[in-house]
Amino acid sequence: MEAKENLRGSGILLSISSLPSPYGIGTLGREAYNFVDLLGDLKQKYWQVLPVGPTIFGDSPYQPSSGCAGNIYFIDLDKLVDEGLLEKEEILGYNWGTDESEIDYAALHQNRCKILQKAFERFDTNAQDFQDFVKKQSEWLEQYALFMTLKTDNLYKNWSEWSSEYRNPQTVALEKYQKKNYNTITFWKFCQYKFFEQWEDLKNYANSKGIYIIGDISFYVGYDSVDVWAERQLFMMSANDTPEYVAAAGPDKYSESGQVWGNPMYDWNAMKEDNFSWWRKRMRVCRELFDIVRIDHFAGIVKAYAVPYGQDKSLSGKWFKGPGRRLVNAINEELEGVNVVADDYTSASLLPGVKKLLAKSGWMGTKVMMFAFDGDPTNEYLPHNYTDSHVVAYIGTHDNETIVGSFSDKTDYELAYLYEYLNIENKSQVPNALIRELYHSTAELAIVQMQDILELGNEARMNYPSTVGHNWRWRMTSKPHRLDNEKIAWIRNIAVVYRR
Repeated sequence: MEAKENLRGSGILLSISSLPSPYGIGTLGREAYNFVDLLGDLKQKYWQVLPVGPTIFGDSPYQPSSGCAGNIYFIDLDKLVDEGLLEKEEILGYNWGTDESEIDYAALHQNRCKILQKAFERFDTNAQDFQDFVKKQSEWLEQYALFMTLKTDNLYKNWSEWSSEYRNPQTVALEKYQKKNYNTITFWKFCQYKFFEQWEDLKNYANSKGIYIIGDISFYVGYDSVDVWAERQLFMMSANDTPEYVAAAGPDKYSESGQVWGNPMYDWNAMKEDNFSWWRKRMRVCRELFDIVRIDHFAGIVKAYAVPYGQDKSLSGKWFKGPGRRLVNAINEELEGVNVVADDYTSASLLPGVKKLLAKSGWMGTKVMMFAFDGDPTNEYLPHNYTDSHVVAYIGTHDNETIVGSFSDKTDYELAYLYEYLNIENKSQVPNALIRELYHSTAELAIVQMQDILELGNEARMNYPSTVGHNWRWRMTSKPHRLDNEKIAWIRNIAVVYRR
């Protein structure tokens, strides 16, 4: 896609993990293709996904164990059956969880690698396509495969708890380890090969239907990641291999008490010295995977908030100046015209600097309608106050309540301004009225969560900020979550009416 192309259109936000599947989590298989077909039926142009990297702490896609690798849970097992690498009976012999509406990450952690190992044992590692992939992705794949081999050997402990000879990626002992564990290291390369192969097939199918994929990337990576282990000079780390500071956020509309995310902070001076090579490497991968790239926490490029490692309160932190335009330029150079969406929501104190950098970047900003209805007609998130059409407008994101959940406990009196603005009379009309208002707006892109199209309550919420343990688990099920013909016709119609 060219950056100057007219992007006006609409789409749906749905994590790959939330797709239906008999194997515990959504995959890049049949249901993903079915969802592309549904998008086409609904006259949608965009599918936005959450980050697709491998998850660790709290199962959050915003805490990836690699800035470049894909989540091997998304590899479709039925496709491996079709390729003769697995038998259906083998897959069914494992526990993938007992509730089809919720992901059981413990079951996946216990069994996914086991079934993929069976597929690997039947795979020809001399195949030219595999060899070409390994060579092409070597700048990140070699370290990742070694790291994951060490992780499994160390019972998935944080790398800082490994023996000293393996904590440093440059030791002689590690060279010997690589030779001894060549087969296991190749297994992890195989997993990434299958993820990228299946992703490319899905993306090509979507593009052939006129549908583009908006990929989301986390601004930070997790502490227990290959990136921090292998390139800790790029992060603010102490001598004992723990972070000096970790990423956080002060109180805002997502969380009244603030948030402590726990990601190690970047050493921007070190990154500047090598011309942001790590970020460039990430962007080269993004260019392969996505048609449009959304960068989470764009404000961190201007200024980032962090707390000392070990603190669980966000109020004890300090601000760190970001790299600003130099990083933006590096990203643009690698993406070469690919459109970028900046998650530019931030506090009022950061607003001027963030808006200024956004304008210079050429990237699309973000509007979230769930922040709009506070009774103030000048609120910047109200569609009539959009001063720039070069934005992506959402009703809510993964961090928000669903529409139904957000307004369920509100009285008609509290919702009076909302009713007046949307020209409706009761709560049941809110979801469709908000979608129509979003489509009607001047925003180039209008994106709605699948949960809101389905009019689900907070049982379908993806994330409760600053909490761990019950997030990122919601899944569509095969029967209750199918749109009826009336809803399909309505969405299709408003997409046409508002030139989406």
